[in-house]
Amino acid sequence: MKFIHLSDLHIGKRVNEFSMIEDQIFILNQILDIIDRVKPDGIIIAGDIYDKTMPSEEAVHLLNDFICSLADRNLKTYIISGNHDSAERLSFGSRLINRSGIFICPAYSGNVVKHVQEDEYGQVNIFMLPFIKPAHVRSFFPDAEITNYTDAVKTAIANMDIDDSSRNILITHQFVTGAKRSESEEISVGGSDNVDSSVLSDFDYVALGHIHGPQHIERENIRYCGTPLKYSFSEVSHVKSVTIVTLNEKGNVTIETEPLVPMRDMRIIRGTYNEITHRANYENTNTEDYIQIVLTDEEDVPDAIGRLRVIYPNIMQLKYDNKRTKTNQHLGPVENIEERKPIDLFAEFYEKQNNQAMTEEQTRFVSSLIERIWGE
Repeated sequence: MKFIHLSDLHIGKRVNEFSMIEDQIFILNQILDIIDRVKPDGIIIAGDIYDKTMPSEEAVHLLNDFICSLADRNLKTYIISGNHDSAERLSFGSRLINRSGIFICPAYSGNVVKHVQEDEYGQVNIFMLPFIKPAHVRSFFPDAEITNYTDAVKTAIANMDIDDSSRNILITHQFVTGAKRSESEEISVGGSDNVDSSVLSDFDYVALGHIHGPQHIERENIRYCGTPLKYSFSEVSHVKSVTIVTLNEKGNVTIETEPLVPMRDMRIIRGTYNEITHRANYENTNTEDYIQIVLTDEEDVPDAIGRLRVIYPNIMQLKYDNKRTKTNQHLGPVENIEERKPIDLFAEFYEKQNNQAMTEEQTRFVSSLIERIWGE
């Protein structure tokens, strides 16, 4: 039995104030093309369907279109909520939607939803566990010892109807210890949201959501498929993909990935202003990509982002990497302040703030300002 594993669509997300809706429409259509080619028996979407608990109107319309496209293909689809979703809002009308083969997991109630599909090897049990916190589980199992996220997930699994002789899939949205995070993910202080992978050992495949980089944890069948798009510049090296998992007879699981090609990539460009503009004029690069530009000029370039946006209209960030930004000097008390000239005090402050001395032009300009202020 073959499944396509997706997660962390973050529909409606804005990155550095850029709406990603157009990019998400493009990538979801590409995913539908892959589905038509691969012909899976089911689709798994492991949480963070929306980017916000109160999604925008355009985000709701896009998810509706995508779900309807899956239903038109008569595909069983299993959707759970993540930490960015409202489980109650996401599952509105789910009992009615279930009739079309789109199964949206309700908020956790102590009973984990299970669905069954069958093939020539028997049945596959699919357990849907949405994002949970210790308090969620503790409220349904007050006698259980639940002090952390591992305890919470362990308790939830212990109360599932798992048949060890059958093939079992768990869909969940948690941070499993050892996963590599990205800047765009929500991080709990001190790793307090960690779940130990040992509690997941009863399953033939664990379809995880929450982490944006595709990866497996300890063994191949505990897997994050990652986001379909890059959502921060910490993800520029990621190769985004969908995960295709095939369950043959019990104990025989194969995993493949199908790469996704975005409408606009996310890239970091580094160099002086002159180097970057020269490169753009003579190299065949996609100037429509989402760009972070890191300027290495020692002097700030006037209206740099405005001028560079003529070439790269989708600049998301502009940073400097030079002497001024590399070192932070300590600004301590100034000795003999009454005996020193204002221009000398300002020059010392400027050098500590910017890790370089003022130029002659800057010194003349500041001196003229000081003289005018003193004169007034």
